[in-house]
Amino acid sequence: MCGIVARIGEGDDAVDELLAGLTNLEYRGYDSAGIAVQNGCGVGVRKRAGGIDDLRNALATDGPSGSVGIGHTRWSTHGPPTDANAHPHTDCDGDVAVVHNGIIENYDELRRTLSKAGHAFESDTDTEVIPHLIESALADGASPAAAFRAAVDRIEGSYAVAAVIGGREAVYAARNDSPLVVGEGESAQYLGSDVPAFLEFTERVAYLEDGDVVRVTPGGFTVTDADGERVQRTTETVDWDPQDTGKGGYDHYMLKEINEQPTALGRSVSGRTDPDAGAIDLDGFPPGTFEGIERVHLVAMGTSYHAAMYAESLLARRDVPARAFMASEYAMSPPPEEDGTLVIAISQSGETADTIGAVRAARAERTMVVTNVVGSSLTRECDDTLLVRAGPEIGVAATKSFSSQVATLSLLAERIRRDVVGSPSPDSRAFLSALSDLPDHVRRVVEGTAAEEVADAFTDSEAYFFIGRGPGHAVALEGALKFKEITYEHAEGFTAAELKHGPLALVTEDTPVFAVFNGSEGDTETLGNVKEIRARGGPVIAVASGDAPDLGDAVDRVLPVPATHPDLVGVLANVQLQLVAYHAAKRRGRSIDKPRNLAKSVTV
Repeated sequence: MCGIVARIGEGDDAVDELLAGLTNLEYRGYDSAGIAVQNGCGVGVRKRAGGIDDLRNALATDGPSGSVGIGHTRWSTHGPPTDANAHPHTDCDGDVAVVHNGIIENYDELRRTLSKAGHAFESDTDTEVIPHLIESALADGASPAAAFRAAVDRIEGSYAVAAVIGGREAVYAARNDSPLVVGEGESAQYLGSDVPAFLEFTERVAYLEDGDVVRVTPGGFTVTDADGERVQRTTETVDWDPQDTGKGGYDHYMLKEINEQPTALGRSVSGRTDPDAGAIDLDGFPPGTFEGIERVHLVAMGTSYHAAMYAESLLARRDVPARAFMASEYAMSPPPEEDGTLVIAISQSGETADTIGAVRAARAERTMVVTNVVGSSLTRECDDTLLVRAGPEIGVAATKSFSSQVATLSLLAERIRRDVVGSPSPDSRAFLSALSDLPDHVRRVVEGTAAEEVADAFTDSEAYFFIGRGPGHAVALEGALKFKEITYEHAEGFTAAELKHGPLALVTEDTPVFAVFNGSEGDTETLGNVKEIRARGGPVIAVASGDAPDLGDAVDRVLPVPATHPDLVGVLANVQLQLVAYHAAKRRGRSIDKPRNLAKSVTV
């Protein structure tokens, strides 16, 4: 969850570049922030509770200088967001500074042992044991590299950790179940929890693997594995534009990324389908790839879980047995081992801890991941990888990644159908044609939406409900999630039929209900549920295409979407609901890009 950055190079530019990196990573945590800079004589540490601007203001009047440094932006796990709990943490003498993302499971035991040996602790965090472990090893005569490895060998849990040591022009780092990437620049080297940390300085990256320990100097980096053997990690060039990680003139990253969905969807489907020929060409998944698959398990969390639910509906419509699981529950109780099971993990970052756990626990013949990040942990855990190609997403509330996941999964569903059933879906040509039109349809939604007016009309409501069927159910859940994430108002999603089995008791004239119509046979039943809501005084906002049934006076307002294939109406409806949530949060003055208590990538 937390963000780590390091800069190792020439000159005294470390502070400015560390602050730039932390700003780029603030979506990973914004409870507190800090830096440590090594200038050849000692280590200077500055840290503050609050956001990056609070740290920047403190540095303006009292900032260290140096060519080597580490930085951290925090999402709290151990201890509240205070100056003392902010990273970096240091040893007793202030010669060792450490930043950490993850959870150290045996820190109580380590802290007791170190305290008995005379080490003094100043924070509530688990991280603080690490610099003291390094200090202890140095006192025993170990070299800095050996002392760092000795400390890492004693900690248990998930971590990405980086350290600077006074008098050493190097950063020492390691990872286990938490992401860490090396950036190779011309005059400096970098470390980051994610590529955007240093994308404006270099596009050449090397992804570290679990168990890796790396020493980074101004001249490059060396990696050793868990056994201490030197290993090579391939350096590659990422194709993200540095401008993609900026706001581009928008008030918020979320609004920018909503507007980027036509471009992101274009990348997701480009070159992967030929509607005229009815052909699908998924990278690395030629015809016959899924022969022998009898069932599909989709595992994910949060927004990605809603994409998994959407895909479950698409696969069922294509006569492929499928089920979506919360990855956390799947990891705890995986279904019995059965031949012919394909597990598909879905994760924007490819680093979601619960989803990694689900893949490791899976009793499946085959695993694959649908992700947005090349080289992420799940791409190494799974047998196969299918990229959604959405580009970097900075806003904590996922938008373009959901749309791109659904578009990619819809193509995958059709690919699997052809291998499992032996023939295309009856309406596959119409579906592929609609998929090609999807970027333009989303553009039309964004440009013509009345979401702001709808958000304004229901600002003073007590609660917000979202309903739908099939893919529309997944969209209803996602719409409710977006709304609660950034408005802090009570919002819930249900299947449309579920309302009369309990939730209808909560419907009043102050409970607007957003109803998703798919343009399919289930819409008649959804309309019946809408009439039940209206009969009890509840206002209804329909999100519907021209193929939906005549709504007449059954609804109060309509957010229209272009007519398209029923499998894709949900993508367009979701864009409308994203915009409703955005404008409702903006009207309330919420921190849209950095909602309270949340972070972008859940790696713990």
